[in-house]
Amino acid sequence: MEGTLKPIELNPGEVSLAQWRAIYRGAPAKLNPASGPAVAASAAAVERILAKGEPVYGINTGFGKLASVRIETGDLATLQRNIVLSHAAGVGEPSPVPVIRLMMALKIASLAQGASGVRPATMDLLGAMLERGLTPVIPGQGSVGASGDLAPLSHMAATMIGVGEIFVGDVRKPAVQALAEAGLTPVTLGPKEGLALLNGTQFSTANALAGLFEAETLFQAALTTGALSTEAAKGSDTPFDPRIHALRRHRGQIETADALRGLMAGSAIRASHLTGDSRVQDPYCLRCQPQVMGAVLDMLRQAATTLAIEANCVSDNPLIFPDTDEALSGGNFHAEPVAFAADMIAMALCEIGSLAERRVAMLVDPALSGLPAFLTPRPGLNSGFMIPQVTAAALVSENKQRAYPASVDSIPTSANQEDHVSMAAHGARRLLAMADNAMAVIGIELLAAAQGCDFHAGLTSSAPLEAVRAVLRAEVPTLEDDRYFHPDIEAAIALVKGGTLAAAAGAVALPGVC
Repeated sequence: MEGTLKPIELNPGEVSLAQWRAIYRGAPAKLNPASGPAVAASAAAVERILAKGEPVYGINTGFGKLASVRIETGDLATLQRNIVLSHAAGVGEPSPVPVIRLMMALKIASLAQGASGVRPATMDLLGAMLERGLTPVIPGQGSVGASGDLAPLSHMAATMIGVGEIFVGDVRKPAVQALAEAGLTPVTLGPKEGLALLNGTQFSTANALAGLFEAETLFQAALTTGALSTEAAKGSDTPFDPRIHALRRHRGQIETADALRGLMAGSAIRASHLTGDSRVQDPYCLRCQPQVMGAVLDMLRQAATTLAIEANCVSDNPLIFPDTDEALSGGNFHAEPVAFAADMIAMALCEIGSLAERRVAMLVDPALSGLPAFLTPRPGLNSGFMIPQVTAAALVSENKQRAYPASVDSIPTSANQEDHVSMAAHGARRLLAMADNAMAVIGIELLAAAQGCDFHAGLTSSAPLEAVRAVLRAEVPTLEDDRYFHPDIEAAIALVKGGTLAAAAGAVALPGVC
């Protein structure tokens, strides 16, 4: 995949969300060499600070509650190695490789801003690992999102000293072997370097960004399936009239209504019931799409704004200021902004799926949709879409349970030295699973909405929605009689995940998040 994507040059502090997204999708990334002098100056400042002989946290002292313990000069290298080994205490399944690649790129861009005291050689090794496809095996659990994502980033740092494991492609190898086969040598960490590598919000931020990028794909797919469901139910496009939304004033609502109206423009199905339709108003799941999905869009954009800032920041501690040879202790590692952003994305993912499931439930109910029961030509003998709707309901409820805000939780750590934490890592790590659930709901809606439109034989929808139907029908035929349903659902989910629906409806500009 990397060979088909344009390489990304990391300009520290100036990387766009589109570039982070490209890295997440597999684009190769390399640090702009212009950052070299800043990195070298920061490392030199650490040596000058040490020469003063004063205690400086994390450079010649212990860590956390042990900050008052002074470390002798001869033990400084051991101190940095020990913090990596002791903090590599994560548990659980390995994090997805795309997320960890993104985490590595985020860490490189942070360290390259010259405030962390890391030597150029250490930066070079991390950059080479990213370039050559050496991805550390990072257990997903173990960070509370404050004092940095210590455990996950320690597992990354451990591979740099030849400890732990690395994914090379799909193969999991001992770190020292993977480095050697790639022509790389493990690094001996200098003063401050171990702490700089494992302190920061990059694990939480990478997971949150991954959730954001998947949410954008999901959002655009849900607009297309929502419009298609409106057609299947012979719903009205009057609720998408721009005059309605201009009075509400919310940008996301206005853009969402414009997109829905564009998706349905020129539909013969809509024209067939413009007059003589006894229904006065559609159910909320159709009529209030601009209000709900518009609010989702606004919230995702707010999360994107926060994450764009966080992705370009320096979040370790202490921070090195070469101009004054100072090491200042602060709390940039506290991931509260990321936790809030992750909670917003979680709520958005939940609501996209929730609204879509209600549309599926409407379509299978003849009293609401006017379509055959459970969207089958012969209900009774066939169950049709009865259980896919149940599956959608199950997934939505699972997402509701996962959407509880993580940021409102805290638990003291490090003997109460770190007495308030953000839970950003947990809040962000759940997002990909929630996105998968919601994408499955949208896949089920795609099948149901297309099936509903099939009952309007002789009438076509708009050109964009017919293109969406054609893409689906190339993979999944109309359901005449019951058949093994699982492959149909999997095929529809693949179309949603791949961004195929938005691409098929390409004549209509669907609102984006990033």
